[in-house]
Amino acid sequence: MASLLPLRLPKPSHPIRAAATSASPATVQSPLPQTLEEKFGRKGIKFAEHAGVPTVELTVRNGSSLSLRIPDGLVTSYRPKVYWRKDGFEEVLHTVAAPEPGGEVKGGVSLVLNDASRPGKDGQPWRASEWAVKDTDADSIDAVQVELSCTNGDSSLEVTYVVSLYPLSMATAVIVKNKGLKAVELTSAMLSHLKFKSRSGCAIQGLTGCSYCSHPPLPSSFGIMSPAEAMKPEPAGGWSAFLFREDDSKQDKQGSWKVEDNMYTVLKGKLSRVYTAPPSKRLKRIYSTPPSKYETIDQGSGLGFRVIRMGYDDIYVASPGSLSDKYGKDYFICTGPASMLVPVVVNPGEAWRGAQVIEHDNL
Repeated sequence: MASLLPLRLPKPSHPIRAAATSASPATVQSPLPQTLEEKFGRKGIKFAEHAGVPTVELTVRNGSSLSLRIPDGLVTSYRPKVYWRKDGFEEVLHTVAAPEPGGEVKGGVSLVLNDASRPGKDGQPWRASEWAVKDTDADSIDAVQVELSCTNGDSSLEVTYVVSLYPLSMATAVIVKNKGLKAVELTSAMLSHLKFKSRSGCAIQGLTGCSYCSHPPLPSSFGIMSPAEAMKPEPAGGWSAFLFREDDSKQDKQGSWKVEDNMYTVLKGKLSRVYTAPPSKRLKRIYSTPPSKYETIDQGSGLGFRVIRMGYDDIYVASPGSLSDKYGKDYFICTGPASMLVPVVVNPGEAWRGAQVIEHDNL
């Protein structure tokens, strides 16, 4: 696995914000894609506009590519080279298109980052959003990256989000600096909606022996399934339920902890889980943590991808079961590193880092 490119410290110059062109004039701080291209474009990094939204396209030497929406930081496409033939690229991410130009797209790879310590006037925590392009970097054309940034209302939290592309992997990394006078508590996740061609052959390997419980995902505008929908049981009735629904005695119950005793975690049914050490066990001096990496298995395509966790405490895994029919012909799962059950505490003057790498060796 290629290492992450060095993350540059924020420069004193003002970042260039890129918002959807359909926004009202009072909220637009959006340069044209040509402006972004002139300031940050380089070989393998191209700025454009898709459906009214500023986007950056990353490409490396072997043809692997990635597409990132700038205003909301959503990775909508990752097409690595997985076969030796000339056209041997495969779309890895599952997305649901917005019904109107400039609207919200769901799925893909997204960063969810909440300040749980200080709810806003509406009672909701501050969430990282409204990203600005801060910098770009490249190592020849075998590694390219774009750096986004945002701050909270009083600029006490400075967030840097770095998306990198390599010939055999993509990586997302976040750095949160606390410039305020009080400690903050963060909940966060990097959620990837991965596409599968076979529902019956969809599984994960590498979670054996890990504790888990049923739990909803963190609320996010990018989630294909809402927290409430993710926790609903598999609908009864129909051939699909007959073929794929698990026995009621085996279904997860929220708050009940279990240990994964299967070599392969089969994801053909509906579930929403967090794999991690129970919070009560973390009070002990020594306890077991979830694995730093696990692998997806798609028997339909024969492809597998390795998901690597850095800085986060939990692993989130969800599958839609028969609900996937609502979101296109392809089956998908939602997974990634998270810190959901126990917030991350960042003291004044300190920083917290988390990252995810999706890599493969299909070639």
